Amino acid sequence: MSAADAWSGRVALVTGGAGAIGREVVTALGALSARVIAADARGEGPDTTDGPLDRNGHVVALDVTSKQQVHELVARIEAQVGHVDLLVNVAGIVSFGAAQDLAEDEWDRVIDINLKGTFLCCQAVMPAMKGRRFGRIVNIGSVVGKNGGNARPWLTPDEQQRAGNVAYGVSKAGVHMMTAFLAKELAAFGVTVNAVAPGPIATGMTGTFPSALRELIPVGRMGVVDDVVQAILFLLAPGAGFITGEVLDVNGGIWCH
Repeated sequence: MSAADAWSGRVALVTGGAGAIGREVVTALGALSARVIAADARGEGPDTTDGPLDRNGHVVALDVTSKQQVHELVARIEAQVGHVDLLVNVAGIVSFGAAQDLAEDEWDRVIDINLKGTFLCCQAVMPAMKGRRFGRIVNIGSVVGKNGGNARPWLTPDEQQRAGNVAYGVSKAGVHMMTAFLAKELAAFGVTVNAVAPGPIATGMTGTFPSALRELIPVGRMGVVDDVVQAILFLLAPGAGFITGEVLDVNGGIWCH
């Protein structure tokens, strides 16, 4: 069986599908003959949808913080394309600044999108995956959810304005722990739940990453999007059924344990 044959017919939902990482995950899965639905807050609403959800280049609108929108989209996918076999939760935002000055509404915004949004999407696909006794879920965590942040405020307070802050780190740590809980809950049903925890990746979200922090990466470079995409594909692969509850570090050695 070829690699494409192993993925052919699989239905994949990728949130954050209009962003740098999500867009490349969509492209990679499509190249493997999966039927891919890209969803993003910047996508097109139902009133502008005049073709199949999985057509090339189409991104459907989705607010991952809305349980109603998430469940309605999953129902549309099931009706038009088929049950979701592969879920990749890329949708997320970053936040900057010192904890002392963090506004309550910014805390809520980050936690809602990064943590609650990831949970709602997982929750929506669980029943069908359990019923068919197959599923792959990959969440996006972060090294910042493990290492207490990359900034060094005791040396350079301004770095906190350009590196992920406490709200971002807490949201991603929550994603890591949620991944473990769901992995155990779903393991008996043939459903795996894993996460990828990127380190500094060169995207629009990391354009202000301080050069002094880049120099701390042992491999000597920022990560690129494909580094993360390949890790996601590994965990989604048909042969990865014995890997679950894992948070896979993709960080160039900036965090080792």
